[in-house]
Order: sequence, then structure tokens, then C-alpha cells
Amino acid sequence: MFQLIPKDTSFFKMFSAMSDNLIAGARALVDLFADYRDVDKKIDEIRRIERQGDELTHAILTKLNQTFITPFDREDIHQLASKLDDVLDFINASGARLVMYRITDPPPAAGELARIILMQSQELQKAVSLMQKNGNILSHCVEINRLENEADLVCQQAIARLFEYEKDPINLIKVKELLEFLERATDKAEDVANVLETVVLKNT
Repeated sequence: MFQLIPKDTSFFKMFSAMSDNLIAGARALVDLFADYRDVDKKIDEIRRIERQGDELTHAILTKLNQTFITPFDREDIHQLASKLDDVLDFINASGARLVMYRITDPPPAAGELARIILMQSQELQKAVSLMQKNGNILSHCVEINRLENEADLVCQQAIARLFEYEKDPINLIKVKELLEFLERATDKAEDVANVLETVVLKNT
């Protein structure tokens, strides 16, 4: 049975705050594509959430340097914080490309990928909430991996359609990069799941 020694429960609260903030960023991305108006304002909100994520990551790493006995391996705490932050970084980077490239009509696949990112984020939140309990973290990791495979397929099909129907090569490049950044966010969520699996295996 998976169980961590609760030497310092504040780490769990900090990871919970990180996962809550990640969900806020993913939900803002979904809302952006669902109602593609006031784009600059919505991107600003995603940037604000990403900066909050950086602050939460920094707080965990600072505490890690100040804590002698940690609830699980120090390198895994560092990896978990960094990988959670990576997901939000790619959410923010995807939004930035909408403004930078002046994308006026993102494809439906962008919204599908955003929804997958949100679902993965929700699974990550559930998994993180179980770290201090005897919960089944691995089942959430499996679902995150399944969603990443789904995102791969959505991205591949969308890029194939793009090459088939898009006549403007510049727009093709812009939209292709947007889709790839969204898909990479799902890869980063899978990376978080892999860290969680490692933590579970070490503490079983």
C-alpha cells in the first residue's frame, strides 16, 4: 500500500495549491477557445496564472532547501514541482502564440486539446490530493497517459487536415505551431504522472 511518511505536511498543501492553479490556467485556456473574443484580456489572465505558478514553484523549491527531513525524496519533490510548472508554461506559451501570430480563427482541434489539458489537470489534482493518504494514485496516472495518447491523435489529425486544406503557407506554420504547443502541454502532464508513479513505487 502506498503511504508517505508525513514528516512535513506543508509540502502537500503547496502541491495542492500548484494543482489548483494549474486547473485555473487550463480552464482559462478552455474558455478562451470556447468564446474566442476579448483574446488579449483572456491571454493576460493566463499570464497572471502562469506567474502565480512560478511563485508557487519557487516557494516549494525554497522550502525544499530549508527542510532537513522531507516527506519523500528531495529529487522527486523538485521534479514534481518543476514538471507541474512546465504544464502551465506550455499553456501560457500556447496562449502567447495566439497574440504573437495574430491567429484570428484557431481550429476546433485547439479547443479539443485545451479540454484534454483541463481533464489531465483535474486528474493531476486528484492524484496530488491522495499523496498524503493511502489513495490509488496510479489509476489517475493511467488516465493522464490515456488522455495524452488521445491528444496525440487529435493533433496528428488536425495537422493532416491543415496540410490538406490550408492554402496560406504562413498561416499553416502559425496554426501548426499552436497545435504542437498545446500537444506538448499534454506531454508535460504525462511527465508529472511519471514522477508521481516514481514516488508511489519508492514508497510502496
